[in-house]
Amino acid sequence: MKKTIEKRVERLRKSLAENNIDSLLVLVEENRRYLSGFTGEDTRFDETAGALFITDKRLILATDSRNDLQAAREAPLYEIICYKKGLVKELPNIINTLQTKRLGFESIRMSYMQYNKICGQLSSSDIDVELVEADNIMECLRAVKEQSELEEIKKALFIAESVFINFAENTIKPGMTEKEAAWILEKNLREAGADSLSFPIIVASGPNSALPHAIPGNRNFHKGEPILFDWGARLNGYCSDISRTLVIGSPDDKFKKIFNTVLDAQLKAIDAIKPGISSKDVDEIARNHIDSMGFKDNFGHGLGHGIGLAVHEPPGISSLKDTLLEKQMVFTVEPGIYIPGWGGIRLENMVVVRKDGAEVLNSHDPLTLLQGIK
Repeated sequence: MKKTIEKRVERLRKSLAENNIDSLLVLVEENRRYLSGFTGEDTRFDETAGALFITDKRLILATDSRNDLQAAREAPLYEIICYKKGLVKELPNIINTLQTKRLGFESIRMSYMQYNKICGQLSSSDIDVELVEADNIMECLRAVKEQSELEEIKKALFIAESVFINFAENTIKPGMTEKEAAWILEKNLREAGADSLSFPIIVASGPNSALPHAIPGNRNFHKGEPILFDWGARLNGYCSDISRTLVIGSPDDKFKKIFNTVLDAQLKAIDAIKPGISSKDVDEIARNHIDSMGFKDNFGHGLGHGIGLAVHEPPGISSLKDTLLEKQMVFTVEPGIYIPGWGGIRLENMVVVRKDGAEVLNSHDPLTLLQGIK
């Protein structure tokens, strides 16, 4: 792991030099772990388990007494500074020590209140430093996955898929509530070895499945209606993310038509994925197919998102951001059709970009769900 961290830091330092940034302040939890190996978790948005300061020569991990021993053990490449009065109070000393003139920071992680406190502390300490937004640097660094990362993602995906296959075949039944199903699935994932969930499990039945991010409730499962599951396992820091929609009993013609439309949209998009193609173009391929089948305006969200240490990370596969896909990028492809009053169908697979196209990481074939759950 130490050599991996060294290589990541080396790549980062090249980017910092290209952007004329002499120090980078890292507060995003996943970025902090990626660059140091420190697994401390932030408990709230306005609290931090620690901050990295990276220059061309120095590596500092600043944290408090709750985490300093853990930081020293997990991040041996870093000098550990234990602050007693909080990061903001310690910042002038660190800036002076590093002789920083242009400090890059992750604006996505810093609130307006935190920014003002930092500026005020630096000003009152007569620290002359320019604060520079540097979000794109880390986004680019983590978007392309190393082979070791891909292996961890595959392990997390294997747990998520194998647990669900058994759950679908042996546990789902009429009368079960969404909450019951979500809890049993979560319990089974953890018992199978998952460290945690990638995100709270979505289980939505009947009309509730028309809500893409529905919260499981007390509604009972009924035969013949769509039941949408969206879940993922986290293992060794890395996430998986899958969606499947099924029906108890035999699906009717409407379910089959919508299911096949969503599946065809997914397959067409995956078939188009290759290095150099625009993420917007991939999204458009799936969206155009859904529109052509008579479901225009029934697919409102983006086609997919990157996944790794965070369940949602670059690249975004949507009409909102134009990213040229590169080899070793890992993301989801998850078209859906949602009809108010009836329900929705979403199918989500994970893919990695290879030199000749996309490799689907999932082993479960969604088509098996068209047979219905007996």
